[in-house]
Amino acid sequence: MHLACPVLPPRCFLSRIPSILAIIIVFIHQSPLDIVRPIGFVGLASNKKIIQKKMRTPTTLRTFRVVQRRGFATTPRRLESYGFIGLGQMGYQMAKNLRAKLSPADEIRIFDINKTAVANLAKEMGQSQVSGAKVAVVETARDAAIEADTVITVLPEPSHVKAVYASILADLPARERIFIDCSTIDPSSSREVAASVAAAAPRSSSGRQSVFVDAPMSGGVVGATAGTLTFMLGCDAGRLPAVEPTLLRMGRRVLHCGPQGTGLSAKLANNYLLAVNNIATAEAMNLGMRWGLDPKVLAGVINVSTGRCWPSEVNNPVAGVVEGSPAGRDYNGGFGIGLMRKDLGLAVVAAQEAGARLELAGKATEVYAAAEAEESCKGRDFSVVYRYLGGKE
Repeated sequence: MHLACPVLPPRCFLSRIPSILAIIIVFIHQSPLDIVRPIGFVGLASNKKIIQKKMRTPTTLRTFRVVQRRGFATTPRRLESYGFIGLGQMGYQMAKNLRAKLSPADEIRIFDINKTAVANLAKEMGQSQVSGAKVAVVETARDAAIEADTVITVLPEPSHVKAVYASILADLPARERIFIDCSTIDPSSSREVAASVAAAAPRSSSGRQSVFVDAPMSGGVVGATAGTLTFMLGCDAGRLPAVEPTLLRMGRRVLHCGPQGTGLSAKLANNYLLAVNNIATAEAMNLGMRWGLDPKVLAGVINVSTGRCWPSEVNNPVAGVVEGSPAGRDYNGGFGIGLMRKDLGLAVVAAQEAGARLELAGKATEVYAAAEAEESCKGRDFSVVYRYLGGKE
């Protein structure tokens, strides 16, 4: 017996196409639970309401669109203004990095008494392919600070820091400002300037007081150029969220040392140790080589033994021991011997104020002063004391 499959006549099939299409559309827009419900072949008129209902935007898509609209409705970021004062070897590079990492809508005002440095930096910033903050060259330190939210100073001596802040604070308009001093000066001078800021800087309309923090750095010109500086920060812990982002635009690490002044205390303690280690390394290398030791062999022994230190491992005073060290380029570049002598003097002053004995400070100061006075050592990296001691080159 043959079973005959019912065949719809062509006209009957064609008449069903609109209903079939409606069912397909409904099926596409159904949830899994709706799909299993019997839909049935119903007339086009009865499917009209179903089609209209099911053609609405799926829930997930509607949710996405709402989130997207909310994302564009956030409060716009407040624009920032910066003042940068002091464009020496360190400040010049720090200002470049800061500007490059700011928004194009922000502004940085630059000042230095060296007009050539200002002009060169403004030109470099203008020609930079990196979009950054707008740059304004100003005539005075006060002009750099008057409209700034954050003021950064990088100056050579305590007297310079005091003079600049005295000029800035005179009749300063009311505004909450953060003053970040990256100069290496003695802690007592820094605390004196901090007190003058607290006394002279008027409170903002919100009642917030301007603040002065110390943030000396380590890493030298190489670190300033590469943006890898380490900052030793002295400020109240509550100010960290406001200060740290600015410093990280110019460096890699921020070490919070405690309240205002402690950043400098940490920096000077470190540099005192560095000053002494540098002389001792030069003496040890000279001694071993006079005994007939190869300088690389001697340095290798020291650097896996208890004498290991930064001057022996990274800044070795003997040419050829460490590739790229100042010793290999006639002690040019690096950390100047005059700066080392200055930092050592600041450490001695700070130690006297703290009542701390520094038995080696006097002799170390004599060595750096005498070495700097020699023409063959003047203006060179502080590892040049090896030359002053008569080391073989």
